[in-house]
Formats: sequence, C-alpha cells, structure tokens
Amino acid sequence: RWSWGDLQREAKTLAAGLLAEGLEPGDRIGILAPNLAAWVAVQFGTAYAGLILVNINPAYRTGELEYALKKTGCRALVTVPGFKTSDYIAMLNEIAPELATAEPGRLEAARVPELNLVVTLSDETYPGSTRYADVIAAADAGSLERVDGIAASLDSDDPVNIQFTSGTTGSPKAATLTHHNIVNNAALSAGILRFTEKDRLCIPVPMYHCFGMVLGVLLCATRGAAIVFPSAGFDADAVMD
Repeated sequence: RWSWGDLQREAKTLAAGLLAEGLEPGDRIGILAPNLAAWVAVQFGTAYAGLILVNINPAYRTGELEYALKKTGCRALVTVPGFKTSDYIAMLNEIAPELATAEPGRLEAARVPELNLVVTLSDETYPGSTRYADVIAAADAGSLERVDGIAASLDSDDPVNIQFTSGTTGSPKAATLTHHNIVNNAALSAGILRFTEKDRLCIPVPMYHCFGMVLGVLLCATRGAAIVFPSAGFDADAVMD
C-alpha cells in the first residue's frame, strides 16, 4: 500500500540510482516482469530520468527476448528471476553467457552488445546482475538533484516508452511513444470515464501492454485515483476478491 507521495519518492530514488549506475537520458531500459509495485516505480522512475522504457512481454521465449533487446538497443534490463514456467535468468545466460563472469553493470555480450546492466527484482544475488535494492541504495544527493534537473528539462514530445506490436504477420514492430502520447491518452480517457481521486481501479491486465500501464496506471495518475493490482498474473478469483 503506497500513497502517491510514497510512489514519487520511490520513483525518484530509483531514477537517481539508475543515473548513478551510469545510464543517461535517452538510453533504453527494458522491463521483463509481471504486475508488481516495482513495475509502477520503474515506469515513473525511468520517465523522471529521461530514459525510454521498453515493455517486454513476460511470455516471450529466449529468441523473442533477444530480438526485443537487440531491436531497441537496451542498455539495461529490469527483470524478475522467473514467472510461471519461464526462467528469465536462464534465458539471459543463454543469450549472454558472459553474464556469469561479468562485473555487475559492466556486461559485454557478443549477441547483445549494448546491454550493460541487468537489474533483478529479487533479494537473491545473481552473477553479473544488480539487485533493485542496490540500485535504490546507489542514489545520493547529487544524483537526486540531477533527476530534478533532467525532469525539468524534458519536452512532452520526447520519447518515453517503446511497445511491441503483436507481430501477427511478421516480427513485432517497436512503436515509440512520447510523454504526450501516453499522458494525453490516459487523461482524456479518465475524463470520459469521469474518474476522480475517490475512485479505485482494479488492473488485472498486464502492465507490459498499453492497457495496463496507460489506461490503467496513468489513467489513475491523472486523477489521483487508487491503483489496485489483484495479482501478478491474471487470476479471476483474485479480481473478484
């Protein structure tokens, strides 16, 4: 349970930590995870830092993950160790075997040469990876001040998000969206639905899709409505509860 102030503090601290880890505005950072509180922190934190968040479908297999990372040139990836039947750490080690011996944040992989930093949403430490908690801890007064400067300098037409199309007739296309694209979509939709800060929205749809992150999270953000995640993946009983 977070207040909007809690979320803002978490997001800004994460933004500062990512800058302290060497990321720069305009860098692409992927997220491979089901619906979690940290997903929302990453969504807002990357926006504060001027980074471009790349949504990756948690159902992707190894080849699809490699395609997404290479297509967008991700410098960093935030991931859970695994979800359902998917072992993302094993998939990453298949794509980048160099991860096993790499210094965290200094990955140099032949197949995904632009990927340097792997951040795990886990208390456990994995070779070559950095824990989310360690990124948060890397924030300091200087990087927090830099976040405020970057956020103030951003333009609404700057890119903030890359989402993949379904790829039903070929490889998925990477659609680049601006701050204005997604905030305007959310704000207009919230107005049509007459949302207010007294409302609560249950979000059972996946965050990697625009339905979850834009018409779910950002819709609530434009009106101060409460965001409710019933479960990490779709669970009808959890939704009704």
